[in-house]
Amino acid sequence: MNLEFTHKPNYFLFAQLIVRHIENYIEKHPDANNAIFDLRDIYELFRQDKASATTNLDGILNIADEYKVETLNGDEKLISRYNIDAQNNSLLIDFNSNALDSLKNGKKIIPPDATVYE
Repeated sequence: MNLEFTHKPNYFLFAQLIVRHIENYIEKHPDANNAIFDLRDIYELFRQDKASATTNLDGILNIADEYKVETLNGDEKLISRYNIDAQNNSLLIDFNSNALDSLKNGKKIIPPDATVYE
């Protein structure tokens, strides 16, 4: 018997969604050097894809933390650290200060090369 899966999560799409969500957050909160998101908001961001907002979230964030911003020291990761706190239903993201400053000064976010990942 051969079972075909009809739903394959697109981690890169969800990573892109979360990075754009972070980018909007930074625009609205220019003094922030970290962000705390309610996991229910992430669930809504992912169009109520429960697997992506729970089980697959760490894999998605592993891709999202590879997004970089051009700085004076070269390209640096925007996300320096993240923590999924299931007990408090939250996601904590710490930003790299150099990348954050460059982003605020108009530099664009550089996505990771999707062809390198398996």
